[in-house]
Amino acid sequence: MRFDEAVDYLLSLGHETLTIKLGLQNTELLLQALNNPERAYPAVQIAGTNGKGSTAVFLDSICRSAGIRTGLYTSPHLQRITERIKVAGLEISQDEFARQTSTLRETSLKLVENGQLSALPTFFEQVTAIALVAFRAANIELAILETGLGGRLDSTTAANAGICAITQIDFDHEEYLGRDLRSIASEKAAIIRPGVDVVVAPQATEAFETIWERCREVGVSPQIDGCKSRVEGVSTGGKFSVTFETNSGRYANVSLGLRGQHQIENAAISIQLAELLRARGFEIDQRSIVAGLEDATHPGRLEWIDRIPTYILDGAHNPAGARALRRFLDEYAPRPLTIVFGAMQDKNLRDMGEVLFPLPDELIFTPVKNPRTASTTNLAEVAAEFALRRVTVAPTSEAALEMAAERTSSEGTICITGSLYLIGEVRQYLVPENDNTTERSA
Repeated sequence: MRFDEAVDYLLSLGHETLTIKLGLQNTELLLQALNNPERAYPAVQIAGTNGKGSTAVFLDSICRSAGIRTGLYTSPHLQRITERIKVAGLEISQDEFARQTSTLRETSLKLVENGQLSALPTFFEQVTAIALVAFRAANIELAILETGLGGRLDSTTAANAGICAITQIDFDHEEYLGRDLRSIASEKAAIIRPGVDVVVAPQATEAFETIWERCREVGVSPQIDGCKSRVEGVSTGGKFSVTFETNSGRYANVSLGLRGQHQIENAAISIQLAELLRARGFEIDQRSIVAGLEDATHPGRLEWIDRIPTYILDGAHNPAGARALRRFLDEYAPRPLTIVFGAMQDKNLRDMGEVLFPLPDELIFTPVKNPRTASTTNLAEVAAEFALRRVTVAPTSEAALEMAAERTSSEGTICITGSLYLIGEVRQYLVPENDNTTERSA
């Protein structure tokens, strides 16, 4: 199977945003048929609404700084499906991805033929299994897994990670996880099982009480507020210098590689996870933790691109993400400001619009190349309530970029946001493939 054939096969299973099937049975059957690759290495699983990807990236960077051969699994991808699976900091090769996809296809077909499965596993179920098998083939020492959706029934939970983290919980994917914070928190807290170590980020009262109850049920003592932080300074581009302190160590004047004040909390969680790994025998010293936090990168998350005008790419896709982006733009984005916005129709567009739409001098809406895209008509209706200045609708994201470039002065900022799928679309026009020099260090 060639790489393009592998991608076509996976896409033939249905778009991952439309064929979500929560449940562990398919993934568990796949892994059993593949001789349980997840048992070949220990794993850390990170769940939450916002920050789980950044926390995973921070932890991966820390571990690689310590010389640990890691496997990192995140979702969704921006431009290439291979972005989801990284070994020792590098994307899986197209040849290896194709080889493992071929194995997964054959295994899945046999399970259907034998009557063990009624239908082929979904896109996300198979890609998760591809990652776990690829990690075994690469002889990794530690897997770091970002939960895709929820936790209780997410495919990554089948890996039975011994260390878990729950980042900030907020409203998102309510149609799958529940309409209140307790229901959402319950789904995510289900990754906490007997015998695991768990780090919990600060939470709203309802979420915290739900997580605490889960910990009591399974006999786990969670690590809560185990890392104090003090801001030492901030760059003109919104990168914070922070001193962190835990019961085990002090990490002074760390210049975080990821932008925004909200990354302080994610960094604190990753420090606690690193210390738990050290307690389990991994050699992770203070210098590695500091270096890992400073070297971390995460494209599409407050990604600052040095062009004229300045571009900021951020996949804020729910109200909490919108609030974090608003704080950053208020403080650090050069004016005038243009926002290019496209989102999924099932998101809380009104709450996101209330936060973001009053801010820019120019607001440009675009559809996203995704079957779940919100119509520009719906976005314009929200804008009629909240936008304070000119609103324009573009037929495509490429046209939206052209409009933004024409209407934004050279000293200003163009921010593209609303969905990571939109970021993936536009990034190909702004960042040449394999070019890592566009991210400003300020």
